Amino acid sequence: MKKLLDKISKIIKKYKLHVLKDVALFIMITLIIHYSFRFWANQADYWPIGSFMWKANDVMSQVVFDQSVWLVDNVLRIPINTEDRTLLFENTGFITINHGCSGLKQILQFFLLMLVFPGPWKHKAWFLPMGILLVHLTNLFRITGLAVITITVPEYWDFAHDNLFRPFFYVVIFLLWVWWVEKFRKLPERKSSVAND
Repeated sequence: MKKLLDKISKIIKKYKLHVLKDVALFIMITLIIHYSFRFWANQADYWPIGSFMWKANDVMSQVVFDQSVWLVDNVLRIPINTEDRTLLFENTGFITINHGCSGLKQILQFFLLMLVFPGPWKHKAWFLPMGILLVHLTNLFRITGLAVITITVPEYWDFAHDNLFRPFFYVVIFLLWVWWVEKFRKLPERKSSVAND
């Protein structure tokens, strides 16, 4: 096993694949958090803090609903009615903001990713709140984008929801992570190949 790891290490150094190692680490951490969260929510009912998490989902769903209604009504100027966290459009289309739309899972994914990923805490202290805000704004962009789809091309709603806007969360999280890795994470200093006189 040690010989295999040494060979892999030599290949990484020879072909300067350090970036791929970081991307693989990002993917591994993201997948672990994703599937652990799904198990925790669906099978373990958020044990041992179930009531807190359900309340947090309710609060976040309401915040996303209220802010989405404001954006759709005041920024996009799309006429809507509302009922029970549902945006009702004139063409009989609708968007219901449920727990899956709250963005809480994606916020927790970003938070945990950055928490376990190496880097100085003095930068994490501001990077984490800023990233959480950007993930939340991404969710609002997703809901307002789906409102536009519902009004203009409702037949593409499922495609847009599942294949455009849902993966967009992960694009934003990935870009935040790239920013972190490139600008703030301290890399070990490499030894100079030039001998000092």
